[in-house]
Amino acid sequence: MSQKILFVDDEPNVINSLRRTLQKESFEILSAFSGQEALQLLSEHIVDVVISDEQMPGMSGTELLSRISKSYPDTVRIVLTGNANIDMAVRAINEGQIYRFLRKPCHELELIAIIHAALQHREFLQKTKELLKLYRQQSGYVAQLENRFPGISDVQKDEKGTVVLTDIPDNYENLIKEIENELGKSRRKKQYQLLG
Repeated sequence: MSQKILFVDDEPNVINSLRRTLQKESFEILSAFSGQEALQLLSEHIVDVVISDEQMPGMSGTELLSRISKSYPDTVRIVLTGNANIDMAVRAINEGQIYRFLRKPCHELELIAIIHAALQHREFLQKTKELLKLYRQQSGYVAQLENRFPGISDVQKDEKGTVVLTDIPDNYENLIKEIENELGKSRRKKQYQLLG
């Protein structure tokens, strides 16, 4: 399944230029000319990366990316704008929780590299979530075992982190007798079955 990139800009020439930049890449490219259109596309597609212009009629890029952050938190968000200033960058970072802030015109190789980095970032976040979920499940299992068998999860370690086993009484004679008893019962049962 190819990764989906959504470009949002109210200027068709900019979107066409961005599409040409990525034509040799294996991405599926979606485009929207407004924030509302972008939100509609996001409701219909799983989008990996959104690259949005900041200054658009109706809804700014920061507002759009803020909504995306809340509704589609796994989608990586990037601002691409021709009118960058510090206040706008800070607002975009704080409200839209953006991954990167790019200025127009953006060099083709830079854009491609940033999209690949954004996709790696997304994959890393997804794997982190999966590991966290697994950790929580395993913690739950350990808690259940601890409830059934108090002390089972107590592990002592030395200063190097090596697990230290507490002394277990050497009562091997009893263990051997129990094993012999079980083996004897098993043999007697087989003999009985053969005779019966």
